[in-house]
Amino acid sequence: MSSLIVSTINVNGIRAAIKERSPENLGLLPWLAATTADVVCLQETRADDDQLATALAPALTDGWYLVSAEPHIKGRSGVAVLSRHPIDATRLMDSDEFGSHGRYLEADLDIGPAGLTVASLYIQTGEAETDRQLEKERFMATLGARMAALAASGRDAVICGDWNIAHTENDIKNWKGNLKKSGFLPSERAWLTELLSSGWVDVVRVLHPDVPGPYAWWSWRGRAFDNDAGWRIDYQLATAGLAARAVSARVERAEAYALRWSDHAPVTVEYSPAVGCQSGA
Repeated sequence: MSSLIVSTINVNGIRAAIKERSPENLGLLPWLAATTADVVCLQETRADDDQLATALAPALTDGWYLVSAEPHIKGRSGVAVLSRHPIDATRLMDSDEFGSHGRYLEADLDIGPAGLTVASLYIQTGEAETDRQLEKERFMATLGARMAALAASGRDAVICGDWNIAHTENDIKNWKGNLKKSGFLPSERAWLTELLSSGWVDVVRVLHPDVPGPYAWWSWRGRAFDNDAGWRIDYQLATAGLAARAVSARVERAEAYALRWSDHAPVTVEYSPAVGCQSGA
């Protein structure tokens, strides 16, 4: 096969993302038509299966396969995977508490010698010292257990999405002002450190070491986008074998505030072919 390109984007509501805002900003659909990505992970679709298929109908007639996590929390979550390759199987979060939240979806693709699992993930926002934060932490624990099992399977895998955690001071512009806030709490950052210590690789950070950003989320308010006062909370965490093949990573930041169709920007990584994989496989 040729190189594998994977993108992830929190669309902040699929129906809002496809809305044509101006002749210059036609929303998500033209981006999907132009992208070279093989796989695109979507978060916060805030739509059920039928609504999502309707919104993405032009893309689906252009060769994309679509799977989504249904059910989901209405108006809040919803994740999906678009793929240029057929999708062999899907799995939701195996959890009594979170299985119906629509925050995690795995898709198995027949890519590479042993196949590939791509997961779209949305970790909910929290609020320090509240029940909402405790729920976020329970979800993180459930996710961590699933990621351990996935890594142990030996299959190439990448978990893409909005993790709602900035890992280090280089991942948030105003880190001093957020030390006690959800998204930059010591316990959240330590949890990410443990995941990375267990073998998962933050491929964007590996390819952009020791620099601020590249940020992929900016508030709609004020001049956060213009001043690049953002957060890097959209990650692709890959198993070691796949991560070793990451050759480039970029944030597809809009050229101007008026051209944004989400408060996030796509995070895109290119992976080289697996050794021994035949062209066209």
